[in-house]
Amino acid sequence: MRILLSNDDGIDAPGLKCLERVARKLSEDVWVVAPERDQSGVSHALSLSDPVRYRSLGDRKFAVEGTPTDSVLLGILNLIPPPRPSLLLSGVNRGGNLGDDVTYSGTVAAAMEGTLLGIPSIALSQYTVQREKANWATAENYAPDLIRRLVTIGWSSDVLMNVNFPDVPEGKVGGVSVAYQGRGKPGSVLERRVDARGRDYYWIGSTRTNESVSDGSDLSEILAGRITVTPLHMNLTDQEAYEKLSKALK
Repeated sequence: MRILLSNDDGIDAPGLKCLERVARKLSEDVWVVAPERDQSGVSHALSLSDPVRYRSLGDRKFAVEGTPTDSVLLGILNLIPPPRPSLLLSGVNRGGNLGDDVTYSGTVAAAMEGTLLGIPSIALSQYTVQREKANWATAENYAPDLIRRLVTIGWSSDVLMNVNFPDVPEGKVGGVSVAYQGRGKPGSVLERRVDARGRDYYWIGSTRTNESVSDGSDLSEILAGRITVTPLHMNLTDQEAYEKLSKALK
């Protein structure tokens, strides 16, 4: 199968190199179209007011001056000749994409864009307790077989797969868990600083905790040392609220 790889950590990210090794265990027809630099936290942003440029890094590999969504669009609609990719893999992200953080994730957004374009898509992330120490070997060891199994099973065209690998050595993974998207306690913070000209500026940080973790969620399962697979639906309509409003607003 023809596989397209992208990410949000940038073209030089170690997680993307890990994903390349994974993909080449599945196919010889692998293409890489990823952002030129780190685009973490940009979610499903699309560049509409700026031109989108790219540069070739050799056969079937391109760096895009833009977001993960830009990269997927450019890859599928322009850079990759027919036929279209039969699978899109996004990642491997440094850090988990779990609970509420899914809404911020450029890694998940790249898989969203692939799904919108009709390509089965999987987002993959390596959860880390200490960001500088990622267990890439865990993702690299388990991803190929898990991807094969998911592709064999198949899923709806309006669903993407969100996969997270636990922060444990590859020999201590406690299996695979199908988990629902959990809710992490919001804890974003602003760190105020002053530049050389006396003007205020801010860094946005996170102090998210797991106090609201519940059994069966992606957060609880990853903390238990298991690989999590969460199917995410592109239709965000809440059916219960829809039915209630339909009756109340007639």
